Amino acid sequence: MKTLGFAGYSGAGKTTLIERLLPRLAAAGLRVSVIKQSHHDFAVDTPGKDSWRHRQAGAREVLLTSPHRWMLVNELRGAPEPGLAEHIARLSPCDLVLVEGFRHAELPKIEVWREANAQPWLHPGDGRVIAVAADRDPGGALPYLPLQNDAAVAAFILAWTRS
Repeated sequence: MKTLGFAGYSGAGKTTLIERLLPRLAAAGLRVSVIKQSHHDFAVDTPGKDSWRHRQAGAREVLLTSPHRWMLVNELRGAPEPGLAEHIARLSPCDLVLVEGFRHAELPKIEVWREANAQPWLHPGDGRVIAVAADRDPGGALPYLPLQNDAAVAAFILAWTRS
C-alpha cells in the first residue's frame, strides 16, 4: 500500500480536497482508504445505544457490525495514541492510503495551503513534501497544483502512485 499525506494548517482545505479527490481516484480504479487524525475528542456511536453503553461500562474495544458497514472503536483510557504505522497496519489491503494530519510523520505528502490563512509554508522545512496544492504558486522546484483544480491534483497522485 502506498501512503500519501496531506499536510497543512487548519482551514487550508485538506478535508475538502480529499473529499473531492476520492471519487476521481476510485474512478481511476484505485482502492483508497483514509486515515484522519483529530486533536479533538469525537463520538462515533450514539449515547444510550448498545455500543455506547458497552464503552461506558469499560470495554476496551467494541466492534459494531451490520449488513452495511462495521466499525471498531478502541478506548485508549489514558494510553498514548498509537502511531501512524500502527493505524496503517489495521487497514484492509488497498492501493493508496491518504493521511490527513500526522503533519510530522515520515511519509511523502502534499502540502495544502491557502493564502487567506496567513500561515507560513511547510515545504521549506519539510523535505518530505513532494508537491504543493495551493491557491497561489509558491515558486520553487516543487510541483504546484492549483488547489481548485481537482483533475490536476488527481493526475499528480495517479502518476505518483504508479511510479
